[in-house]
Amino acid sequence: MTANTKAQLLQNVVEHVDITSFDARPIIDSMRKMSFSSRDTARAADIFSMAIEDKDCSPWLILAGSTSAGGCMHVYRDMVKFGMVDAVVATGASIVDMDFFEALGFKHYQAAGEVDDNVLRENYVDRIYDTYIDEEELQACDHTILEIANRLEPRGYSSREFIWEMGKWLSEGNAKKPGSLIQTAYEEGVPIFCPAFVDSSAGFGLVKHQKERAAAGLPYLMLDAIADFRELTDIKIAAGVTGLFMVGGGVPKNFAQDTVVCAEILGVEAEMHRYAVQITVADVRDGACSSSTLKEAASWGKVQTTHEQMVFAEATTVVPLIGSDAYHRGAWKARDKRRWNKLFERG
Repeated sequence: MTANTKAQLLQNVVEHVDITSFDARPIIDSMRKMSFSSRDTARAADIFSMAIEDKDCSPWLILAGSTSAGGCMHVYRDMVKFGMVDAVVATGASIVDMDFFEALGFKHYQAAGEVDDNVLRENYVDRIYDTYIDEEELQACDHTILEIANRLEPRGYSSREFIWEMGKWLSEGNAKKPGSLIQTAYEEGVPIFCPAFVDSSAGFGLVKHQKERAAAGLPYLMLDAIADFRELTDIKIAAGVTGLFMVGGGVPKNFAQDTVVCAEILGVEAEMHRYAVQITVADVRDGACSSSTLKEAASWGKVQTTHEQMVFAEATTVVPLIGSDAYHRGAWKARDKRRWNKLFERG
């Protein structure tokens, strides 16, 4: 490993866009009069605003992909902070490898031109398209997860409960970068679910926790995936009217949509998600969940088709516009934060 080469690779820090610093309403208003992806983006912004304006609606943020590492991390944090969303369903990477990682004081970096990936490996630099991560720092994140797990009671936890503990740990003065999504969600009572939680830095830390505890003959912490599904379905039932703002697809998308079906299985006639937006570049022709349209979801009884919009665009190009538009229209100021974590407080 060459320190100079690594230092050269990790020079340009990714800076996260601030939706409060610019007003995207004129852009969205102009896009509304255009065609193609511009008009789709404007309609998606309108639907998201409708969900926020609907006093009966609880909007959820659904995250897959690497937009947090690419500069949208503070957009999602601010959606929680300002009460635009009441719950988050995400990949483990979005929450742990990106958000929690930066809360520990680490950074993501812009790639500078084409570099042989074998050279990156020699320098312990991981690549997400044109974004770099220091693998040594990522392993520090893994070990921090281990430390948090070791201090908890050895029993089953939903991902929501474990992430709540991560937010609590950060709020106790351990955050090097205050105001992360995890810490903000903890402080605002907003639950974060990661249905594939161990597919992230959390997985490495939790595997080490279990191996070390088992070797010492001690009980260990476990993750309860069924509790995840039950808890999010409980939120759907309690909320009644819901809206989905989806960035990417995959497991988080299907997990959030499936709560309507799960409620039905439990004997509760829950309304299909009333508002839905998905931003994706996935091709609809392969039959995958990530690319399936919201109209297709209606056939499964998951999403209503009255207020739904697919936006086929790379998310970092449109998410800041939609977020800024919603922030400056200000409907969030009139809605009550639901603070759904209260449903799971241990009395």
